[in-house]
Amino acid sequence: MRITAAEPGKVNFELDIEKHHTNRLGILHGATLAAMVDTGGSLAVASRGLYSTGVSTDLSVTYLNSGGKIGDLVKGEVICDKFGKTLAYTTIKFMNKNHEIVARGSHTKFVAVAWKDEKNITDQLKPKINESQASEATRTSF
Repeated sequence: MRITAAEPGKVNFELDIEKHHTNRLGILHGATLAAMVDTGGSLAVASRGLYSTGVSTDLSVTYLNSGGKIGDLVKGEVICDKFGKTLAYTTIKFMNKNHEIVARGSHTKFVAVAWKDEKNITDQLKPKINESQASEATRTSF
């Protein structure tokens, strides 16, 4: 699995499908996608600055299409939807070579202990608020 792009809260990656990624039908195994949901969710949390990304509390995958066969490329995009003091929530989508959605997943992580790691860089990776967002936040805060 290769990371192809990353920014705070969002990571894109891809996987060249090899024999050990496939099931007995010769297509991408669902367990491979499930492992990528797990890894991808952790990467999304790490992209927000946590050195240790916590532990999984929930993981789900919905399979929609064939991911491909040996030699094909499957792409994933994972987003950290909510990044709290106790839990982090991520969603992921996978696309096949025909740009069809292969699967979508979600991954919830318990991060309360991870917040205590001295190697965290969460302050450096906080989302930037531009002037219009700051004005809107001020107007709607009361």
